[in-house]
Amino acid sequence: MRFTPDEIAAAAATIYDHMPPTPQFAWPLLAQRVGAEVWVKHENHTPTGAFKIRGGITFIDWLRRHHPEVRGIVTATRGNHGQAQARAAIKAGLTAKIFVPFGNSPEKNAAMRAFGAEVVEAGADFDAAKAAAADAAETEGLYPVPAFHPALVCGVATYALELFAAVADLDTVYVPIGCGSGLCGTILARDALGLKTEVVGVVSTEAAAAKLSFEAGRIIPTASANTFADGMAVRVPVPAAFEIYSKGAARILAVTDAEIAAAMRALYEDTHNLAEGSGAAAFAALMQERDRQQGKKVAVILSGANIDRDMAAQVFAGSDMTPAVAQVA
Repeated sequence: MRFTPDEIAAAAATIYDHMPPTPQFAWPLLAQRVGAEVWVKHENHTPTGAFKIRGGITFIDWLRRHHPEVRGIVTATRGNHGQAQARAAIKAGLTAKIFVPFGNSPEKNAAMRAFGAEVVEAGADFDAAKAAAADAAETEGLYPVPAFHPALVCGVATYALELFAAVADLDTVYVPIGCGSGLCGTILARDALGLKTEVVGVVSTEAAAAKLSFEAGRIIPTASANTFADGMAVRVPVPAAFEIYSKGAARILAVTDAEIAAAMRALYEDTHNLAEGSGAAAFAALMQERDRQQGKKVAVILSGANIDRDMAAQVFAGSDMTPAVAQVA
């Protein structure tokens, strides 16, 4: 999969019919904390509170052009992908059926329903919900929306295009990994522009399949993905995404739930922006590598802000959010 700058710009034009570009700011308190010039790409500032909206818009646009016979979609999510697809599908006159695992975020479930989706609980985790969604596509005649597709990834790549256009000579960009559209979109935008910026992926230590696969050079699933950072709670890497980040990422780092919680608190203290767990993971990884990044120009993707109030309260009360103490929603 490759994109030209014109292809990403065309995706951006489609997206800007629905939302403006998101900002990127260099925050001085983050710079003091890290010892580097730190830019934050604020994907928390979208109509769904997360970067996934971009891929939702471009995927549904592709679907309506290439499959006008489709009347409804089905997909699986922990919340942000589902909100994006539901919003775009309903606006396009389609139905949207979204599968989530049991115990999924009540507030993300409510948001998906508010956008017009039917939300169905199935399975113990994202990958089990994904299997249930695939079954529904077969039995109910719904179009299965994958978490990774060229039209979707090209949409996601627009946030990286915005960032690279606004901030010259970035040394490194840190990107959280769930199914991989954000990391791959950033890599593909960088490559389309011919830049030398390092792109570093970030996983949870409790959902490290992408890191394990990257280091082994082959797909390695994990038995569980028990992290409160639900946007990264994926057990099985997407092969098409692995093909891109296995070649294009500089490295993949793993951050603990405690490091993610600390990064959430730091982002709020220094910028007064709320980040969900996966949204703070990139900054947690930068904190791991702050000695390496002294005096450099770096960026982190704040990929979303959709954390339930009760969970946010635990984080801001000082919890390290390890599975033994966190009430994982």
